[in-house]
Amino acid sequence: MTLFDDLGEDVPLRGTPRRVVSLVPALTEAVEATVPGRIAGATDYCTHPDSLQVSRVGGSKYPKVDDVLALRPDLVLANSEENRPEDVERLRANGVPVWVMEAPATVPHALASLRRLLTQAFEVSEPDWLVTAEELWREAAPERVRAVIPVWRKPWIVLGRDTFGGDVLHRLGVVNVYADHEDRYPRPKIDELRARFADGADLLVLPDEPYLFTDIDGPEAFPDVPYVLVSGRYLTWYGPSLVDAHRELSAAFSAW
Repeated sequence: MTLFDDLGEDVPLRGTPRRVVSLVPALTEAVEATVPGRIAGATDYCTHPDSLQVSRVGGSKYPKVDDVLALRPDLVLANSEENRPEDVERLRANGVPVWVMEAPATVPHALASLRRLLTQAFEVSEPDWLVTAEELWREAAPERVRAVIPVWRKPWIVLGRDTFGGDVLHRLGVVNVYADHEDRYPRPKIDELRARFADGADLLVLPDEPYLFTDIDGPEAFPDVPYVLVSGRYLTWYGPSLVDAHRELSAAFSAW
């Protein structure tokens, strides 16, 4: 059967996939939680579920394509932002079906895409975790605080417009002061970032991935600025983690 991924590309499956290689940590977790045992290979960054014991194929950005091919997958899962088009094309040129999920800009966008992948490609009913996540994240809370959200330093990179993490925070009442920037991931200089806190920003939000911000790595660049350390997985992964993310992130911002 031929399905179509989020980018409109053909995904010519030969039956329900039994051997899947996932190049996206969030998709690895979502598939393993919904149809356990189908993941045959994953990236080094696919850390959940904790019990996952499969072949590793390198990183998301630079996977070892030969290792992926050696696993003889029925399907490879990729993401339009995390994975390189040339790797996707090489896999397809070798006859491997690849489903590319479009990088989601919102929580509903992500969950709708996951529903389509799971119900169409894997031919299963929508999982309970997905229904619960939709209910938890359906409404946006009133604005409570304005924040700067770095995701990297050296150079500093922050969440800008149309990002999944930005929408997660929006639904918790945390306003991203870079949400109207022309770039999805702006690279402001440190002086500009500091100036934001004299111009209306209240809080610095520091996730532990992709850059591992800590109490001593990140906050010291912003003297006297309140900050919150959060789980990068809860902020940026779309899948079963969204259920726990709503509770944990809500608690992290409860003082604001």
